[in-house]
Amino acid sequence: MIRWLVVVFLALLLINWLSPALQRLGFGRLPGDFRFRAFGRDWFIPLATTIVLSIVASVIAKLI
Repeated sequence: MIRWLVVVFLALLLINWLSPALQRLGFGRLPGDFRFRAFGRDWFIPLATTIVLSIVASVIAKLI
């Protein structure tokens, strides 16, 4: 259980660190990524970006 928590923490840290670079490449602005304002907050739901990054990670995992 602790191992999975460490893996999730490291993955979130890596995503947070790479977020500015991914935004410069166009991720986060793909069709299917939703941004809206509700309850005085900006909300972001990156559906298309999640699918694309999942496919890329799957291809990399298959090659390794």
